[in-house]
Amino acid sequence: MKQSTQTSGSFDMDVQAIRAKARQDIESGAVTDSYRADRETVLKLLNEALATEVVCVLRYKRHYFMARGLNAEPVAAEFAEHATEEQSHADRLAERIVQLGGEPNLSPEGLTKRSHSEYVEGTTLQDMIKENLIAERIAIDSYRRMIDYVGDKDSTTRRLLEEILASEEEHADDLSDFLEK
Repeated sequence: MKQSTQTSGSFDMDVQAIRAKARQDIESGAVTDSYRADRETVLKLLNEALATEVVCVLRYKRHYFMARGLNAEPVAAEFAEHATEEQSHADRLAERIVQLGGEPNLSPEGLTKRSHSEYVEGTTLQDMIKENLIAERIAIDSYRRMIDYVGDKDSTTRRLLEEILASEEEHADDLSDFLEK
């Protein structure tokens, strides 16, 4: 079968070959022969990211309910907002895992071992802000490394990770602002 070719500015695609390939292994869903990443490694990374997001949701929710003291209200509101956004990240990661033919690992058993960030309760409002900032910084570094690993081998996963990374950077900036005040 003739494949896609590109020569001196032109692009030729063998649509018949693509159609024929699409009819093979249809139980693989979105994963086709052109998928170039190591699917098992990507699924492992996505499940680790999923665990990290779930741990972050739990930590932010606790901090939201436990935030006390002078100026606690705006910080608690930020914790609640971040918890909601982290839950959205978890949902998107779980959807991508399923698209790649995997299973999202949401088992509470081993959740903190799979997570890159830790679940630290904190005792004061400042401790809570610091612990969440530390967790965001861990997530930022983790997502950057995952993005580097995926590279151009899985553009859909890369885009998802980049979008989550941007959100995590925004969270870190928000928390950093609270520490400066």
